[in-house]
Amino acid sequence: MDDQVTENTHLLSNGHGDSEAGITHAKGELFNDYAFIGERLPYNDYTSIDWLYDLVKDSIRLRSLQEQSGARLRINKAWDALQGWIAAATIGVFTALVAYLVDIAVATVSDWKFGYCRDALFSTREACCIDQDPEHLGLGDCQRWHDWSTNFNVAFAVYTVLALSFGIISASVTLLTKATVGGVTRRDDLDGDTLKMGPSEGKVMYLAAGSGIPEIKTILSGFVIPGILSVKVLVVKAVGAVFAVASGMCLGKEGPFVHISTCVAYQVAKLFPKYRDNGRKLREMLSAGCSAGLAVAFGAPLGGVLFSYEEISSHFPRKVLWRAFLCSLFAAVILKALNPTGTGKLVLFETNYGITYRPIHYLVFILLGVAGGIFGGVFCKANFLWSNTFRKIHIIKAYPVLEVFLVVLATALIQYPNPLSREPGDIIIKNLLVDCKEPSDYMVCNMESAADRKEYIGWLTYGTIAKLLLTTITFGCKVPSGVIIPALDAGAFFGRLVGQAISGVSPGIFAMVGAAAFLAGVSRMTLSLVVVMFELTGELEYIVPNMIAIMVAKWIADALEREGVYDLAQTVLGHPFLDADHALAAAQRSGELISALIPPKQTMDEISIVLPSDYRVSRELMEDKLNLLNRRGITDAGLVLTFSRKLYGYLPQGELAHGLDRAPTTANQVCFFGAAQENDVDLTAFVDRSPLMIAPGAPIEYAVEMFSKLGLNHLAIVDMTSGELLGIVIRKRLMLWLKDKK
Repeated sequence: MDDQVTENTHLLSNGHGDSEAGITHAKGELFNDYAFIGERLPYNDYTSIDWLYDLVKDSIRLRSLQEQSGARLRINKAWDALQGWIAAATIGVFTALVAYLVDIAVATVSDWKFGYCRDALFSTREACCIDQDPEHLGLGDCQRWHDWSTNFNVAFAVYTVLALSFGIISASVTLLTKATVGGVTRRDDLDGDTLKMGPSEGKVMYLAAGSGIPEIKTILSGFVIPGILSVKVLVVKAVGAVFAVASGMCLGKEGPFVHISTCVAYQVAKLFPKYRDNGRKLREMLSAGCSAGLAVAFGAPLGGVLFSYEEISSHFPRKVLWRAFLCSLFAAVILKALNPTGTGKLVLFETNYGITYRPIHYLVFILLGVAGGIFGGVFCKANFLWSNTFRKIHIIKAYPVLEVFLVVLATALIQYPNPLSREPGDIIIKNLLVDCKEPSDYMVCNMESAADRKEYIGWLTYGTIAKLLLTTITFGCKVPSGVIIPALDAGAFFGRLVGQAISGVSPGIFAMVGAAAFLAGVSRMTLSLVVVMFELTGELEYIVPNMIAIMVAKWIADALEREGVYDLAQTVLGHPFLDADHALAAAQRSGELISALIPPKQTMDEISIVLPSDYRVSRELMEDKLNLLNRRGITDAGLVLTFSRKLYGYLPQGELAHGLDRAPTTANQVCFFGAAQENDVDLTAFVDRSPLMIAPGAPIEYAVEMFSKLGLNHLAIVDMTSGELLGIVIRKRLMLWLKDKK
């Protein structure tokens, strides 16, 4: 029984066989020149877990716990129940600590593009001047702060040079996480060399690049990206995000925070055997952990929980909701105590407009929603096109730092001349949401109070267009980057612009609603975004306007481009993700039956073992079968065991490799059922005797629902009349079918 439940899945890989597919490294893989045979399925660079298998494994663990008695039973049961809560709280604490360090570093390094504090080099401009005169921080009369130059051209040049330097640093650090996904490696025990095995070297990835959200969605859906949650990636992601944001590029640190919090969640969860040794339960804790990322990014603990549920997690039962709640709570409490913003509050962009909206303004909110939907749809299409054209150019693909250099240069040249877009993204939002009903030092208020506002309106228009263009070419660069802040910036610019034409209401209200609408168009977030906007601004009065704009934006964006930015990013990056809604819609449109998923005859011949009456076959045959799977590049398939053409069981590839590797070299027969003989390789404990089955005449929607809702790894197609096995379908085959239906 212990062998049957031995854990063989881990998210990290050190190249020595301790990845989630670590037990698949068999002797037959030590070949580099195999010709491909059979078919190649998509996403073979990724392995996947079996959610049902892990569920049964956890049940066995719980039953073994119940075998104890007395005080020991009560203590162990209490400890088992507490582990999840302790882990969730610990994740929240450490996520807040990392976020505090990143926030302070970003604010300091960003301000270096403008000048420095005379007696405190590592102080931000606000901290440098707050003690002198907190009422006049925006008038430029702070004596402690030294601007690089009062000459526009000189200041522009210094800003650009420093921005380029920060961008290059961020990209160079990110390149340290270059890795090959799916390149099968094994540590040779004789000479210590690492040998490449299999038909290909796998897919090259920069693990710390981008927002990390597409990768986290992939992992939480059951697939595996080795190394993506390592301590190295966590550190590089944090350092890279600091310099990427400080460069002034149209990106934010919110997406990277979600990746960082998930890294923290993995490092904490693997300290507890119940999570470390079970892929299903581990992902439950990762789902709870990633909610803390958005919580610390925006000071929005409730929004973080809903974001994890709505946007990222594929499996989110009630107990995960509770633990995500606790995780976000601890992250928010610790971050508020650390006070990185210096305000003592979690609310980042607190506003107090003091005026309500009138029914006529619903039309304006709808207009903002339409604009946000158009922006989101155009951005998603443009960014997808940019990624598949410009980034495919050989020199850009070969030298990612060059792309970052060009993007930072374009950003500095376009944004710096506009006084409203010169600051970091979060400062831009804060400035555009301000209420100017009273005298203020804000540049926005000074421009709005001018008799001639043509120049101001021009800067708002310029800012909206610039954010669309620059965010399009920035998202996807090889630096840690998120798309949330740039989308909010663009929406705030446009909303403030619309507000200039409406009297009697603060333009900041429309900037706030516009920001929500534009982000909804880009990301397709709904419920979680409404809560995030409330927690960001503290404006309970404007929940309904935000709901209207967000819903309209989603409708319009969906009409222009069916998938949001994170789904398209998964497509660009080649990550597998079984979206239940899109998959079901494709199945319903097709009208096909399960028989469409039956593999070709050659494939079935490769993966089938015809059992003799004693259920024993030669070891040589099993090694040949394993080699056939390896030559196809598959790492998470398996063999079907048949007798008289009827299904007798399913043997996962990883379990087969593990069983053969640990067996004595003298054993030359493999036994699957019954009593094994002395020199047999006994694989009885590894055979799935009850694989789920389905009839070939069933609607293909059945398979989609079973794979997406149950997290299946394989599904047998059986003729219900004769009981004959017709085919075996793994998750990747279903995804190949769905890919053809797009």
